[in-house]
Amino acid sequence: MKQNFTPERLRYLRLLSKDFPGVSSAGSEIIKLQTILNLPKGTEHFMSDIHGEYEAFEHILNSCSGEVKEKIHDLFAETLGSEEINNLATLIYYPSQKLAMLADAGEDTEEWFRRTIACLVRLYHFVSLKHTRREVRRRMSPEYPEVIDELLHLQGGDGARQEQYESIVDSIIRIGQAPRVILAICAGIKDLAVDYLHIVGDIFDRGPRADIVMDRLMEIPQVDIQWGNHDVLWMGAACGSRTLVATVLSNSIHYNNLDVIETGYGISLRPLAVFADEVYKDHDTHCFEVKLTGEDADRYTEKEKLQSARMYKAITIILFKLEGQKILRHPEFSMEDRLLLDKIDYEKHCVNIGGKTYSLEDWDFPTVDPKDPYTLTPEEDEVINQLRESFRHSVKIQEHVHYLYAKGSLYKVFNGNLLFHGCVPMTKEGKLMSFSMGGKERSGREFMDYADRTARKAYFDKRGSLEHRESIDFLWWLWTGKDSPLFGRNKMATFERRFIREESTWKEDKNPYYTLYEQAEICDMVLKEFGLEGSHCHIVNGHVPVKAGKGESPVKGGGKLLVIDGGLSKAYQPTSGIAGYTLMFTSRNLRIVAHQPFSGLTRVLEENDDIINDSLIFEVLEQRMRVSQCDEGIELRQRVEDLTDLLEAYMSGALAETGR
Repeated sequence: MKQNFTPERLRYLRLLSKDFPGVSSAGSEIIKLQTILNLPKGTEHFMSDIHGEYEAFEHILNSCSGEVKEKIHDLFAETLGSEEINNLATLIYYPSQKLAMLADAGEDTEEWFRRTIACLVRLYHFVSLKHTRREVRRRMSPEYPEVIDELLHLQGGDGARQEQYESIVDSIIRIGQAPRVILAICAGIKDLAVDYLHIVGDIFDRGPRADIVMDRLMEIPQVDIQWGNHDVLWMGAACGSRTLVATVLSNSIHYNNLDVIETGYGISLRPLAVFADEVYKDHDTHCFEVKLTGEDADRYTEKEKLQSARMYKAITIILFKLEGQKILRHPEFSMEDRLLLDKIDYEKHCVNIGGKTYSLEDWDFPTVDPKDPYTLTPEEDEVINQLRESFRHSVKIQEHVHYLYAKGSLYKVFNGNLLFHGCVPMTKEGKLMSFSMGGKERSGREFMDYADRTARKAYFDKRGSLEHRESIDFLWWLWTGKDSPLFGRNKMATFERRFIREESTWKEDKNPYYTLYEQAEICDMVLKEFGLEGSHCHIVNGHVPVKAGKGESPVKGGGKLLVIDGGLSKAYQPTSGIAGYTLMFTSRNLRIVAHQPFSGLTRVLEENDDIINDSLIFEVLEQRMRVSQCDEGIELRQRVEDLTDLLEAYMSGALAETGR
């Protein structure tokens, strides 16, 4: 008897039949999907706060936060010594560099190639066990996929299979292709060791080359990004916000981090340099000395240091004016306390902040009109317009920002975890903080969704429209706004740090979220707000360095919340005492990994000086987690249900087969 299908269901099945035109193809797909559903879930790798430290990022990525070396130990602990294990790990991390060093030293003998290929093939097979053979083949390097597939199939055999395996390896070595085969195998091992990468914000600023980090991320097939405050800063600059262009340049000059601006993105700072040298030539810039450390301190002449200070002061004054314009334009931002240029007594050289008067360390502002302090001079207006156009027309930065919008969001719910960079703003009483923006009061998930939509308008809305300008201003608020979910503080005290000696004015109070998240019930409330409940649900945050050196734990709320500020930036390491944390979520457990500072690529290659990782398994799953229990499993089960209906439609005659 024919199965009864509604007209709508039959219409959908008819569309599905174009991909699976017969019983055989539909049945094969069902079997394949059922096989995938029963596999262990793939390993997820969580990183945050990379801050342009591309070498450390690349190393943690290559080592999969120690996962690769752990697999080597699991497989070869009984047969390889520690030095051999370290050599093998370094080869997998940096195969081209390591092979070149071995070739220069004459150590890449036929016997070395034979032993090394044997170890790598065994390891490749080991990490492939959580995947179907079809998936392993699909993800293989385009270099020698058939050869590698055959080696994986034959490895561990005896008799004729072993002879066939050795014949293939001999051929690889004889024709001089062993290095290229090793490169392909190492790439495959790293690819299969981790299935999904989560970047929980702050790719940009502080470190030298965020552009290199972005290029590397764009090579990874399975990645998502939760925007950090430093990311939306650069997104806004690329979208045409003069205020955020000024902020990017002020930060970059302050930290002597101009390589990413000039070399990475091809943006010329000549308009700013010429303006600063002309306007600030005979003016005080002692409060704007650029931070120089290590070799940088001796690399620059006094003339170059003075020019940097002039540029820094010039762009910072432009920034304060533009920020003031935004605050005046948007009373809903509730940031009137940041209007400080009009609170200066320009004759007595002091400023009134919060009802108190403070002396200024620098009151030499040649471009500020005390009667109209937030208006740019014509020269300032021309300079910032030129710089904005440079950001708009940088092909590389536009490519990277497009990727941030395509792969990114303000938050993400994935496999029972809630990922966001900063905070869900809360009151000190533990209630979700409400914001009156966009003509409506919003809090919690509703506000986060509104913020995500508005951030996208800055990129996708018509340039020059009112909506576009409003959304660009909102990106600035996300970067620095009072209790913004990405900033999470009551103010950004840039003015006070530059001009006021009293350090008490520098304090930036964190949103109560950062105290309340120590309570499990608060974490449960936040998780429930985003549709998550259960013992194995977690919040994953970045943004705030964990003071590990002072005994602070990255695990909060009784294990409900994890802070994985990467701490890769050298500027933050004195605060954290380490180089931050990453998180691994495997089919068996959740493991947080503490990293020591990266010693540099040269030491890794020459001395196998891997990053020291302290791994803490803080949650063990009762049973090994399968794909069927993941978000992917929900989609696959629905797919199986649809295909099962299609199969029944064919078998009942409700649909005619058009192929096999």
